[in-house]
Amino acid sequence: MDVSATIERVDAAGRGPRAAGREMTLRVLVTPRGAPAEADGVSPTEDLTVQTSTATRGDLTFKAHQRIATMDVPVALTGGSITDYPFDAYGADVEFGAVLGGEKVPVRVTLSNNDVLFSARVDASTTQGIAVLGIDLARSNSVFVFAVFMMLAMWALALSVLIGGWYLVTRRKGLTWPALGRMAATLFALAAFRNTARGSPPIGCLLDYIAFLWAETVIAFCLITVVIAGIRAEPPVTAPTDAP
Repeated sequence: MDVSATIERVDAAGRGPRAAGREMTLRVLVTPRGAPAEADGVSPTEDLTVQTSTATRGDLTFKAHQRIATMDVPVALTGGSITDYPFDAYGADVEFGAVLGGEKVPVRVTLSNNDVLFSARVDASTTQGIAVLGIDLARSNSVFVFAVFMMLAMWALALSVLIGGWYLVTRRKGLTWPALGRMAATLFALAAFRNTARGSPPIGCLLDYIAFLWAETVIAFCLITVVIAGIRAEPPVTAPTDAP
């Protein structure tokens, strides 16, 4: 019995359509081979049950002489936390065993990954005719590199605002409106930039504590400081005097 499983989606935040917690969605296609198969593996000769592990929501059943269709199987994730983004990692243990007409049949499993946000490493073994897959999931290289770039960019923008603010305050430039506008724009632009993080991590993840929240604090502090110092540096307004 050939079982082709494909990782379609990894919901690390537990915000999928079922909202049932963190889970991975496997798209499973079962293909009988040899004597248990009809029409080149399209249907089984007898009732077929594909037994799965407790991490899934139930076994897969297929009636005899009926066409086998692909099925989406949710698998619960273990370990890790979305708050560790982009360093979060998860695991899942999946088992596949086949029973045809009350008799166990050997199983061969292949696994592929279609979720570009995660990379998968598989440790496969066989126990009493049951295929056991230990799947380790981590953020893909592209997601990790982009998240690191975001953190570096946030700190770079915050430091540029800090240096500009120090220059305005020490040189007593007064209320320099273009500079203030740029600081305020950076403050709000960082929030929009943070929301482009791949995988939509929630507020409060490691990305925020390493860069985003600190950058926002530095920029807001600089903006307020420059405004206060600029008001003090502005020359007093004198009333016009009438010519004699």
